[in-house]
Amino acid sequence: MAAGIREKQTVALKRMLNFNLPPIKNSTGEPVWKVLIYDRFGQDIISPLLSVKELRDMGITLHLLLHSDRDPIPDVPAVYFVMPTEENIDRMCQDLRNQLYESYYLNFISAISRSKLEDIANAALGASAVTQVAKVFDQYLNFITLEDDMFVLCNQNKELISYRAINRPDITDTEMEAIMDTVVDSLFCFFVTLGAIPIIRCSRGTAAEMVAVKLDKKLRENLRDARNSLFTGDTLGAGQFSFQRPLLVLVDRNIDLATPLHHTWTYQALVHDVLDFHLNRVNLEESSGMENSPAGARPKKKNKKSYDLTPADKFWQKHKGSPFPEVAESVQQELESYRAQEDEVKRLKSIMGIEGEDEGAISMLSDNTAKLTSAVSSLPELLEKKRLIDLHTNVATAVLEHIKARKLDVYFEYEEKIMSKSTLDKSLLDMISDPDAGTPEDKMRLFLIYYINSVQAPSEADLEQYKKALTDAGCNLTPLNYIKQWKAFAKMASAPTSYGNATAKPLGLFSRVMNTGSQFVMEGVKNLVLKQQNLPVTRILDNLMEMKSNPETDDYRYFDPKMLRGSDSSVPRNKNPFQEAIVFVVGGGNYIEYQNLVDYIKGKQGKTCLIWLQ
Repeated sequence: MAAGIREKQTVALKRMLNFNLPPIKNSTGEPVWKVLIYDRFGQDIISPLLSVKELRDMGITLHLLLHSDRDPIPDVPAVYFVMPTEENIDRMCQDLRNQLYESYYLNFISAISRSKLEDIANAALGASAVTQVAKVFDQYLNFITLEDDMFVLCNQNKELISYRAINRPDITDTEMEAIMDTVVDSLFCFFVTLGAIPIIRCSRGTAAEMVAVKLDKKLRENLRDARNSLFTGDTLGAGQFSFQRPLLVLVDRNIDLATPLHHTWTYQALVHDVLDFHLNRVNLEESSGMENSPAGARPKKKNKKSYDLTPADKFWQKHKGSPFPEVAESVQQELESYRAQEDEVKRLKSIMGIEGEDEGAISMLSDNTAKLTSAVSSLPELLEKKRLIDLHTNVATAVLEHIKARKLDVYFEYEEKIMSKSTLDKSLLDMISDPDAGTPEDKMRLFLIYYINSVQAPSEADLEQYKKALTDAGCNLTPLNYIKQWKAFAKMASAPTSYGNATAKPLGLFSRVMNTGSQFVMEGVKNLVLKQQNLPVTRILDNLMEMKSNPETDDYRYFDPKMLRGSDSSVPRNKNPFQEAIVFVVGGGNYIEYQNLVDYIKGKQGKTCLIWLQ
């Protein structure tokens, strides 16, 4: 994956917005002005990749939702980017009949069926608008890229393919087939965009195996159609020159249910766990200034602020995988460095006697002011630095409030000890019964981790005692009943998942962050340092990528869509270690596993992508 999936999907979108022609570089002329019409799925795909400014640079003057009320703009072309659903097709046919735009460029996120294509053709004929339908394209972009090496399947209707949807006891075969088809369609789109045909490995007897069988069949059918294959010619781009094929590892969420429940300690995972964080955007509620309100006045509304945490944000890129105390310290250091630069500009201004003058006066000064001119020319950079510092100060402060209010550092440390079979310094009942420690959900998460990791299930008497404590703490016991049945069904009691023996080490309170001028008063919060250990998903990847023999992965099925005859063998034909791998968790991955994979791959030559399916 020489070019990351984020870059490839962005290139595909820009090509689409340029009427499916390669964008002309160094063009001095104005772009063709056009309107972008998308549905919610299209909006979710575009928003993490292209800013409003980038859309404007590409000639998009308006971007509107397909099902909103839209006025006719008869002299402007319209680029549509929608899912080929019945409802969307009907609305597009209505647009054709109403003669809304000058010409129509129809782009479907997933492949459109023949019958729906005929519906559009009939509508165009009926509206005498056949000549106005300029192009119809299948884009194969049905996935959302959040990082260079991470993407998710969907944000809209994500509950339809969630862990709960797949593992419902009353699910019918038809519903299961529909869920698997949805997952396979997105994975197929991913590999078309990537321009590579993977070798697939999956666990047996799980939903992951169903996905593998269907994906292998879909890739095989596409390769067999020599005229229309999506994996030949210019669609492949650089992928066709790569001799190394990627490995696709399909794992089922049921192999490790403790990690998704685990309280986290890294910045990105904490932001996702405790704040409202979707599609790289975090929404914060700022507390209203109640103290200034006169008696009897209506309380002020809370201000809502949104921040984009994008790959362009250097601080985020550097620290998203760091333990939270390190992030707090880094924000403080950035703030001090910014203040030093700001003070230098002020000092130079005062020496030259132009304190308080406007920027125009600065440019009129003579040559001996070169130092000041250079300081002022770095002002845009300084302002951007200040914006990022403010952003991360606000986000980190909001996270810190949750850590303190819910004692998340205590939960994290306690769960690490349970998962690594270390000695516990406090009884579980005391943790559950402590009214100041966490929400009912935090307590239930803690107990489920204990229950999943216990070699011997607690006796009925002990379990009743725990249940009473959980009920008194306001917990809903439904998750416990599910895990109890799951554990009995999976016969996990005799062989719980191993999480290694490394635990988080407390370092005491920080020296630097405890300064009186510090933005973050971390009193009472433990400074825990993460010890590197491979989680079950990472261990499976390591075994399969490096071709290691291990009972955990020896019976994993092997699929090679390029082979003429599919075989049920689990014996790999490829004996060399893989350079590139994609990990897909059927039922949902999480940021802890993503960060663990990123840390693992840093010491390797290849790259990995984690799909976090919601």
